[in-house]
Amino acid sequence: MFENLWNESDASAFVLSHSKNKINADVALRVYSSRLIGSEKNLVMHGGGNTSCKTIVQDVFGKDTRVLCVKGSGWDLGAIEAAGMPAVRLDPLLDLRGLEVLSDEDMVNVQRSNLMDQNSPNPSVETLLHAFLPHNVIDHTHATPFLSLANLPNAEAIMQEIFGSKLVSVPYVMPGFELAKVAAEIAEQNPEAHGLLLLKHGYFTWGENAKQSYDRLIDHTNLVESWFSSQRRNVPCVSLNHSNLEKQRVCHKLRKALIQVSDEPSPSFVFDWVDDERLISQIDGLILSGITDRGVATPDHVIRIKAKPLVLSRSMQSGGEKEILKALEIFVNDYTEYFNTWSAVSVSPKKMLNPLPKVVWLEGMGLIGIGGSMSEAKTITDLAIQNVHVISDGEAAGGFYPVKDKDLFDLEYWALEQAKLGKASPPPLQGKVAIITGAGGAIGSAIVKIFEKSGAEVIAVDMNAEAISSRGFLSRTVQKKVDLTNIGQISKLMEEILQQFGGVDILVSNAGSAPEGSLIEMDEECLRRSFEVNFFAHFRLAQAVGKIFIAQGNAGQMLFNISKQAVNPGKNFGAYGLPKSTLMFLVKQLALEFGEYGVRVNGVNADRIKSGILNESVIARRARARGVDEDNYMRANLLGKEVEADHVAEAFLGLALSVRTTGHVITVDGGNIEASLR
Repeated sequence: MFENLWNESDASAFVLSHSKNKINADVALRVYSSRLIGSEKNLVMHGGGNTSCKTIVQDVFGKDTRVLCVKGSGWDLGAIEAAGMPAVRLDPLLDLRGLEVLSDEDMVNVQRSNLMDQNSPNPSVETLLHAFLPHNVIDHTHATPFLSLANLPNAEAIMQEIFGSKLVSVPYVMPGFELAKVAAEIAEQNPEAHGLLLLKHGYFTWGENAKQSYDRLIDHTNLVESWFSSQRRNVPCVSLNHSNLEKQRVCHKLRKALIQVSDEPSPSFVFDWVDDERLISQIDGLILSGITDRGVATPDHVIRIKAKPLVLSRSMQSGGEKEILKALEIFVNDYTEYFNTWSAVSVSPKKMLNPLPKVVWLEGMGLIGIGGSMSEAKTITDLAIQNVHVISDGEAAGGFYPVKDKDLFDLEYWALEQAKLGKASPPPLQGKVAIITGAGGAIGSAIVKIFEKSGAEVIAVDMNAEAISSRGFLSRTVQKKVDLTNIGQISKLMEEILQQFGGVDILVSNAGSAPEGSLIEMDEECLRRSFEVNFFAHFRLAQAVGKIFIAQGNAGQMLFNISKQAVNPGKNFGAYGLPKSTLMFLVKQLALEFGEYGVRVNGVNADRIKSGILNESVIARRARARGVDEDNYMRANLLGKEVEADHVAEAFLGLALSVRTTGHVITVDGGNIEASLR
């Protein structure tokens, strides 16, 4: 059931704080209740739904002007602010109702030309419906219970049973001008109604003020939820009997098939896998009943999750790679046929979107959301889970009957819906899963931050958890405390990454330590420890990641921090230089052996970077060993300038983006002829 979260004290405080910015109480309370609605994901999923209020504001001449403040495109109701509810002059919008037809382009132009502030975001695609309904405050949601109701074959009869005349239905019409006119006419014909059930689509309610509309929304949704609770079958939850190894095998085969079928030069596939017992039981029941390609709970979802999932039976999961590849090829062919069929009768030319699936149903194992980033994958997963619940509830109460392919196609390829996905070019590493070791140090943290900025999904690894957490990484960056000299911990790290992301694309093996001392006096154990950290840890990571690359058919890449010590040894630094020179040979050997798989292997030779290894005391000692002062030691290069961690990070990023470079070691030291490689 859904809790009514309205709090009079909080609402009053909201009004007071907004009044200081000259925002009136109508808008302040509209923002307050919108946040309450957005805080419950089963009311609105990832940008779904919209809210509005009609109020009076002053124009530049000080004249009172009637406006509609409606949710703006790109804003999330859960975090919306007044700026996310652009004010549109109401009277010109109402004048549009007298037209017989109105193109989408003209509708958008009228809405934008009547914005009180031209810097505002585009008003919701359903702005006219909010304008035409004769009520002050309006809420539109895609709550899970209402979606289940909206897709029942006898939805109107059930609605009448629950609400009597307090709710009326609207036949399915694609959002836009026509739906706004139809819905407004039905609302006006039923003045006693408190809301609308938009069949196959969602739900509207309203009130004289924000609280009344919100109260109705919660009450109505709870009534529908209560009705479905009485209809649900007691399906026993399955016990989770699949192992992590089985999940890894499925990840490998699925990601490999996606890479093979994709026509993109460097595809990105991030997996979000959900396998709770209830969800598996529902999915298994739907697969057993043959209910796998009916459609989506609301057409709004089709642009993010497509019309149906890729379904992988137990036999496909346990079979060879060809089983999943064949299922994927069939999915792509079906989508292509769907596109060709309906684009042929479209009034305007369409370009086919990526035909690969966004959602995978795995019999006995749950579902996977496939995104170009973890954020997108989680959005897809949330919508996919809601769809499973809606379909399951619908089937238990009479059947799930959403809109058909033609209507789905019209929504999926509707320009106004496509605009929600954004047209900006993605950052260069978006969706690439990158492991960066030594992330708590100066160089490692600089690499993490430049990879974050470039869009990568970063796993920041260090044996010092506090060092990682102190670096101010983005919240989406995953932090892992790992001792890389422990093969068991490396194996666990790989297992966790596969479970969380489905694969890995980039290894930046940066961790290291720099023991000092004369070789002739050095304890052999000290040298062995240095090899463990500065060579074998890199070697073991390369083995683990390389096996994933090969298993998934992924032309990923490995990048290693080598150090100039590999080619230009420093006095009393032999215990550091010996494993580093071996590491440089490893880079070349790995490049040779992985080339046939399309895997790139490169390294960076950096020198004299202030870090945990080269700290103030080490700098002082190295300067004395070189016979110079500390400042000159740090600038002792051809350019006469100190090299910083950010410069090294830029080199790693450059190599990551160099798609035709492998077996290369780039030097970042300001110029040191003795350390130059060629």
